Amino acid sequence: MSSSDQDKQRNRQIAQNEAERQMVGAARVSGWAIALAVIIGVIAAGIVWAWLNR
Repeated sequence: MSSSDQDKQRNRQIAQNEAERQMVGAARVSGWAIALAVIIGVIAAGIVWAWLNR
């Protein structure tokens, strides 16, 4: 393989690794966002329930 072919293959591998890293990061952020939304929802539901049952 020539140097140019090796560089292209290396660049493809780097791009693939970066795409995988971004996907994992996006899933992690989504997980935190869902968890935060659930917690806020539970707090809001508790406040509404307490308000209606006073």
